[in-house]
Amino acid sequence: MRQPSFGGPQRERPQAGFQHASKEQRDVLLRMTAFVWHHYKWSMVVVLFCVLVSSLTSLVSSLFTRTLIDDYIVPLTQVTNPEYASLAQTLFTLGLILLFGTLCSYAYNRLMINISQGTMLRLRKAVFERMERLPLSYFDQRSHGDIMSVYTNDVDSLRQMISTAMAQVFSSLITIVATFTSMVTLSIPLTLVSVAMAVVMMLVTGWLGKRSRTYFRTQQQSLAQVNGFIEEMMTGQKVVKVFCHEQQAIRQFEAINEQLRSSACNANRIANIVMPVNGNLGNLGYVLIAVVGATLALNPKLLPLVTPLSLGTIVAFLQLNKNFTQPITQVSQQINSVLNASVGAERVFALTDVEPEVDEGSVILTDPKGDVDFQDVDFGYTPQKQILFDIDINTSPGQKIAFVGGTGAGKTTIINLINRFYEIQGGQILYDGIPVTHITKQSLRRSMSIVLQETRLFTGTVLDNIRYGRLDATDDECREAARLVGADDFIRRLANGYDTQLQGDGGNLSQGERQLLAICRAAVANPPVLILDEATSSIDTRTERLVQQGMDRLMQGRTTFVIAHRLSTVRNADQIIVLDHGRILEQGTHAQLLQQQGRYWQLFHG
Repeated sequence: MRQPSFGGPQRERPQAGFQHASKEQRDVLLRMTAFVWHHYKWSMVVVLFCVLVSSLTSLVSSLFTRTLIDDYIVPLTQVTNPEYASLAQTLFTLGLILLFGTLCSYAYNRLMINISQGTMLRLRKAVFERMERLPLSYFDQRSHGDIMSVYTNDVDSLRQMISTAMAQVFSSLITIVATFTSMVTLSIPLTLVSVAMAVVMMLVTGWLGKRSRTYFRTQQQSLAQVNGFIEEMMTGQKVVKVFCHEQQAIRQFEAINEQLRSSACNANRIANIVMPVNGNLGNLGYVLIAVVGATLALNPKLLPLVTPLSLGTIVAFLQLNKNFTQPITQVSQQINSVLNASVGAERVFALTDVEPEVDEGSVILTDPKGDVDFQDVDFGYTPQKQILFDIDINTSPGQKIAFVGGTGAGKTTIINLINRFYEIQGGQILYDGIPVTHITKQSLRRSMSIVLQETRLFTGTVLDNIRYGRLDATDDECREAARLVGADDFIRRLANGYDTQLQGDGGNLSQGERQLLAICRAAVANPPVLILDEATSSIDTRTERLVQQGMDRLMQGRTTFVIAHRLSTVRNADQIIVLDHGRILEQGTHAQLLQQQGRYWQLFHG
């Protein structure tokens, strides 16, 4: 069987309208059910069998009420010396049947727990795998807290639906069909009364469900906003305290937290009245059945073509009526989890449906030289706003190219285009004479190392973080890279040296030490192209002097692109490119640009 696909274009989803919402909800739940069935087909077959047995044993006990009254209790009350042996044997047989039904009920509930937890594992895996294949533009446009909410709240909202509601739906369908068949055989008039009440209950459930679904979607969105705000405050706590922004942050949190409370109250207020309303409608139906049944039993001539009703038939039918309406009440009891899960599944599938990063390249670089050229490159993050205009850059392997200019000039954007984090709209970028669009992204990016201004370290040892640049690097190669860039001394002074555990993005290190480890990571990769986005910006002057020699050795023989804010760090560059608002104003060596007394001269003497 073909696995249900997470791929395909992301569909535009209707945002309003109850008819659209109902269809959308149905489609999402069917897709979720297909996913569960694909991965747990045989377990679900066992669950269906156990649910069938459990439902039928419940039906048997209801039908036995008629036999018990008409064939045992009434006849025994009419004899002088009643004999109870036959009754005891029948009750014993019924007890065994009910015991078997109870065991089946226990079995399918245990299986559904395993299925639900396994499905959560697979969904989180699918979400993470898709996330790792998405382009950077996806993360630029969304809050990280909102994405985190998909992994936690949205995926977990499916757990209760799968473990409880899904089995409940199976049981309800089987119970309704079997009970309806039994009711028809007992009394058609009473069956019509039961069906009429069931229709009323379903209409009420559907009407309330449509109204509450909109609120459940808002609740999940508000929950994602709360998570995103908390994530922002945690990462920016130092800035909050520096500018005494605590009270303002509290007020902002109170506002979005109140929005979550309001949406959650609206969603649950409507959904929580479904079960009481249906319960009372079921009781009303029970009374109607009793009244109509008693009337027909006492006045059999009212419907001469209908078989007269016995006392046992009426009592059994009352029990069957409960079995018939109870599934609707039980499903309405799960309306909260079903609606919440449908919204959660919608958000999960919305992420897994996003188109992954496209790689149409077919060329694999076997011996890259690091010759990178820009030819009339135009680029904009959105089609409506162009960022770069007619960028022409010619390099030779081993050259050091420096980009200078004010904030927003386009320096970092050019760096992001070299390794195809974003695709250009005009011109072309050549790598060793080959258009980068013809080179596989993995091959292209493996030939480059990037040291970003914002350092990211991962949970693990210092050695693990250095090895992140090249996973097959040996311990000796990692230590050699650290010595090359001047990080060996401070690493050895750590509690456990290279085996020191880092957590919380290297929170136990200084900013300069964290940046040095990022430079070590680039050194151990040993690529032909090196990209430094103001790599020493977080290192103090003394540390910078110590690391500069190592950086020079690291850049030797490599094509190096440097984004510089301090012009003193690029004086020895082979080319200095001055950018302003996405255009190249000047290009040349340090001496040549000073002679021109243009924009670079102003920056240097400013």
